Amino acid sequence: MIDPMYLIVGIDPGKTTGIACLDLNGKLVLAKHMQFAGAEWITSTISKAGTPVIIASDKRNASETVRKINATFSSRLFCPGRELKIKEKRAAAKGATIKDPHERDAYVAAISAYRAYANKFKQIEHMALERMSDAERVKAKVVGKYSISEAIENRKANRR
Repeated sequence: MIDPMYLIVGIDPGKTTGIACLDLNGKLVLAKHMQFAGAEWITSTISKAGTPVIIASDKRNASETVRKINATFSSRLFCPGRELKIKEKRAAAKGATIKDPHERDAYVAAISAYRAYANKFKQIEHMALERMSDAERVKAKVVGKYSISEAIENRKANRR
């Protein structure tokens, strides 16, 4: 069985919706936008890229659209502690080669969520798990509120 690619997904909803998907190492794997995109396009686009473990908003209070998409995937919802200014968003997305402002805002949401979990993810990587897919699965479980040791034990039990 092939392990799914676990994702952190930033969504910038509106007249034009932006989506940015990162792997659990913070690498951008998909950035798209569409005018008048509905929930079906958003969920389909995300599903084609992988399995989201975090759905992120760049707003302190996630929109109804972001909340619905999060509920669809039963993932963890991430909202930043404060609203970022446009200047901060541009700086955060500078190295990502994203030019569309909706994709940029979605990327900033996703990278903010990644940074919130980055230390835990590094801790997991340093535990020298046998396979990288094991590390990704453990990261996904830790986001889902398992402790690192519980996630590792769960992984071992599932392989027996």
